[in-house]
Amino acid sequence: MNTAVSRQRDSVRPLTVPRQGTRRPAGPAVSDDTVTELCATLFSSFPRKDQRQRGEQYLRGLLTTEGRKTARNIAAHLGAPATEQTLHHFIADSTWSWRPLRAALAAHLERKSAPQAWVVRQMSVPKTGDHSVGVDRGFAPHLRQSFRGQQSAGVWLASQEMSAPVDWRLVLPDQWVHDHALRDRAGVPPEAGAETPEECAVAVALEATRHWGPRRPVLIDLRGGDAPSAVAPLAAARVPFLVRISGSQRLSVADRAMPGFRSGPLPAQQILQLVKGVRRPVPWQDAAAGLAPRMSLAAMVPVMLSDRSAASRGLHLLGEWSDPSRPPSALWLTGMTQPAPGPLLRLTKLTRRVEADFARVGEESGLRDYVGRSFPGWHRHMTLASAAHAAVVLSRVGYDTGRSTELASA
Repeated sequence: MNTAVSRQRDSVRPLTVPRQGTRRPAGPAVSDDTVTELCATLFSSFPRKDQRQRGEQYLRGLLTTEGRKTARNIAAHLGAPATEQTLHHFIADSTWSWRPLRAALAAHLERKSAPQAWVVRQMSVPKTGDHSVGVDRGFAPHLRQSFRGQQSAGVWLASQEMSAPVDWRLVLPDQWVHDHALRDRAGVPPEAGAETPEECAVAVALEATRHWGPRRPVLIDLRGGDAPSAVAPLAAARVPFLVRISGSQRLSVADRAMPGFRSGPLPAQQILQLVKGVRRPVPWQDAAAGLAPRMSLAAMVPVMLSDRSAASRGLHLLGEWSDPSRPPSALWLTGMTQPAPGPLLRLTKLTRRVEADFARVGEESGLRDYVGRSFPGWHRHMTLASAAHAAVVLSRVGYDTGRSTELASA
């Protein structure tokens, strides 16, 4: 066995949640059996032994290296600085495709857990220079503020107990699409085009539902963007969805028995305030607080988009009140058939599981740490950082290498 990989196997150790402003030094223990099985699953498609060794070396390095998970820091952790160039080449300039690894990771998580939904989480990484692929100054809808850096969207398989990202898409601003020098320098493929953050989020969701795993609901937070434009492609693909919207989003009540019918387009928050009388209590468990029991009020209203397009058919507005005396705390637009407020509200809480896992595990697994300039390199790093994240959460929830659970039906 490669000496560096062997040394890493002996040092796979806990990661943790940090105090504010620090890097995470420790947390749930990572099972070596879990890592070994994951490596065998992911890297079996590599035709060369040295690629399989480098893949395992990089993955274990993501799990054990302190600080930023860069090729330089991983090599230093190994005590072999000369390995830096080899690891950099493996990520930035090698020929292996990340897509088979992502498909294998998704299938592995399907076997080892019982995912209930795809959750799309947008991610922003501030950058000071101009050379990292996709860097631009723009508005980040999920942050609701301007910033300079990279924007991307990851699609996570999520259940109450765990979540892990399995696919990623990088937002490419206009300059990275139309400037041929930039494209060539970063290795941006010909098929990659300019997208808004909202279009990127929908595209990565559709890719996941088309290629990986059974049909299940997609959850996307589009409060800062154009939610109706996301509904059309999701509805056309017959994907069950829950899109979080802002209270100012204008909709029309579609049920003549409901208040507001024939009042024209109204702000979604106003529609829900009109139907407060039909709210019902819904118990749920908070994944961000150890599955602590919680209670909210919820109500649903059949609605249509203001343009009354074909995508409007069968839409419902779901509202949640965490405080009965205040306006709704969350508003969701859904096209799921036979909707019921309770199950749908509990499904939306999977976003809290993703946020908790990203904060506790994802950042320390290297999801925000790629420092190279290459488009393929970004995708390869994100793939292996996602695998490192999966290794931690699978170890945390106590799955062993032989366990397989029945998939939850969507």
